[in-house]
Amino acid sequence: MSLRGICEWLSTTPGSVAIHESVWAYPIIESLHVLFLCLFAGVILMWDLRLMGLVLRRTPVSEMSVRVLPWAVAGFIVMAITGTLLVYQEPMRAYENPFFRAKALMLILAGVNVFVFHRTIGRRIPKWDVDLVPPPRARLAGGVSLSLWAMIIVCGRLIAYNWFSGAH
Repeated sequence: MSLRGICEWLSTTPGSVAIHESVWAYPIIESLHVLFLCLFAGVILMWDLRLMGLVLRRTPVSEMSVRVLPWAVAGFIVMAITGTLLVYQEPMRAYENPFFRAKALMLILAGVNVFVFHRTIGRRIPKWDVDLVPPPRARLAGGVSLSLWAMIIVCGRLIAYNWFSGAH
């Protein structure tokens, strides 16, 4: 079955139809998605800026990690669940929208960036933990993360505009 076929099938499932036709489900899910995006984005902004050596330079990276990353994880989990539900309620709209595709690609790239960071320079945080300016690979990871999340947020917002459906 093609991806289009899967999306067409998903759009006919009882859960998708229920969310799509509900007066309250979509606005509640969308609101939670945006609220937890704010939590996640705020925390990740501070984390990335610290990795880049631009803010909180006297705060050890390990301390920031312990104090703020659990909030980022919690925000991301709720954001991922609600985002999945938003796609599920109208999968063909997402399938046909190039901004959704761009957002999905950037989400994958952001995940790869996190994975590479934690497998490489992130394992050596004790060596550069209190440096005012982190090593180049940490600064690069922070800059890539910040750029990707900014583009993810913009693309997520642009998904709301149905310029590509053929119906104007």
